[in-house]
Amino acid sequence: MTKYIFVTGGVVSSIGKGIATASLGRLLRNRGFTVAPLKLDPYINVDAGTMNPYQHGEVFVTDDGAETDLDLGHYERFMDVNCTEGSSITTGKVYSRVIAAERRGDYLGTTVQVIPHVTDEIKRGITSIAKQLEADVVIAEIGGTVGDIESLPFLEAIRQMRADAGPGNVMYVHVTLIPQVGPWGEVKTKPTQHSVYKLREIGIAPDVLICRSEVPLTHDVREKLSLFCGVPSRAVVEALNASSIYEVPLRYEDAGLGGYVCERLGLEAPEPDLSAWRDMVRTIQKPSNRCVIGVVGKYTGNGDAYKSIAEALVHGGVPCDAEVDVRWIESDALESAKTPVEEQLSELDGLVVAPGFGTRGVEGKIEAVRYAREHGLPFLGICFGLQMAVIEFARNVLGLGGANSEEINEQAPYPVVHLLPEQHHVRDKGATMRLGSYPCNITVGTMAYRLYNSTRITERHRHRYEVNNDYREMLVEAGMVISGVSPDYRLVEMIELPDHPYFVATQAHPEFKSRPNRPHPLFAGLVQAAVARVKQQATVR
Repeated sequence: MTKYIFVTGGVVSSIGKGIATASLGRLLRNRGFTVAPLKLDPYINVDAGTMNPYQHGEVFVTDDGAETDLDLGHYERFMDVNCTEGSSITTGKVYSRVIAAERRGDYLGTTVQVIPHVTDEIKRGITSIAKQLEADVVIAEIGGTVGDIESLPFLEAIRQMRADAGPGNVMYVHVTLIPQVGPWGEVKTKPTQHSVYKLREIGIAPDVLICRSEVPLTHDVREKLSLFCGVPSRAVVEALNASSIYEVPLRYEDAGLGGYVCERLGLEAPEPDLSAWRDMVRTIQKPSNRCVIGVVGKYTGNGDAYKSIAEALVHGGVPCDAEVDVRWIESDALESAKTPVEEQLSELDGLVVAPGFGTRGVEGKIEAVRYAREHGLPFLGICFGLQMAVIEFARNVLGLGGANSEEINEQAPYPVVHLLPEQHHVRDKGATMRLGSYPCNITVGTMAYRLYNSTRITERHRHRYEVNNDYREMLVEAGMVISGVSPDYRLVEMIELPDHPYFVATQAHPEFKSRPNRPHPLFAGLVQAAVARVKQQATVR
């Protein structure tokens, strides 16, 4: 019988429900359970694919091509599982299905209502992912904050799940804030009490409180929360700020959360072995080496817009015992004549040119690629970053002035990057790009082959434009190595420059497959090259 854990948030948004959900999943995975993570998002968008990165953060892409909330990235990284399209349920998706069913006549003439039709569709999504993944435990995070009007159907659905699955098979975890107020920093429990009251109005009584706080919770505070919120004192879990998000599962385990959840749900399991995870966290927190890697992007004003890249760089530092100091660089700033690119990038030990769409900041990205190529700066181009690398090479090595992408300039004299042929008749924006996992053939003897140690890989994609094959031969003759192609040799998947310490670019999104315990080879290779550069420069000095 599958067990269900539902994670809600109270008091304020951005409270850390995603990390709490992912961390709890890690504890269960370490006990040998099959865990299916699930995100229930109240927004009316069908998926996250068309949402503004400044508002919503990055769009995380799954193997099967779903464009989802960034929290699914946390689930995959912490639990080391692969999410699917079924791992994300939105209001838009639910209502689309309900309306389609009504049009087909599936409801046999009944009046279609939020209860039971919408809530039944939500519950169907919850139980479907359990069956699909043959999960021992489903951990479902409900987006937003308790009290939001748009989340009410989801809260009603998870309330009904206790009756459907049985009280012993369902539990509720509430993530909340314990603020400090006044000149003496007095700890206040009242916001949490009111948040729990709001949950109870809906019919949900939390089994666990995860309390975000900047100071340790005293015994009296725990007892007060236990009394007024109706949870055992051992189920009041302190969640202090951590220097690394990967430390959070260890803190939860030390607080007894993993054992309590298993006890509450009747799950029998041996004591978990977290020694490898502890070693990994220790390396992240106390590394022997350090390097500075710049990420040039168009949405750096919101760090969550490149969340997976930031985490992949952290992972990449683990094998070489290195801290990666990430410097966020807005590509627009590199177009300014006031400060030369050389001056803005001179303190970097490595460079990532990040994905993006549209014309803004493109020339800044191209200038960043030029600097990396000319100065031997370790470089990794991701998706749009590969396209910028090809444009820069065409302009400055091949001498094709005006070389560009059709996305940037449809009338470019040398369109070295163009629209995929199958995209010419696409009109809708949502879920119409080349999405999900695709295979790639790697050429033996290349940097890509040394990093992957394989001639066949798969990576996740999200793009409409590709390298124009009319220019492939010219690029290769000028010294660019096309180290990865699609199995039919139609699409350029990876490029590199052989006479460079580390110049690699991929049309894919390798950041989506990186894990803290299994760093992605392209990021590990970049960090290794950056650390080697630091040591070389130290020797020269």
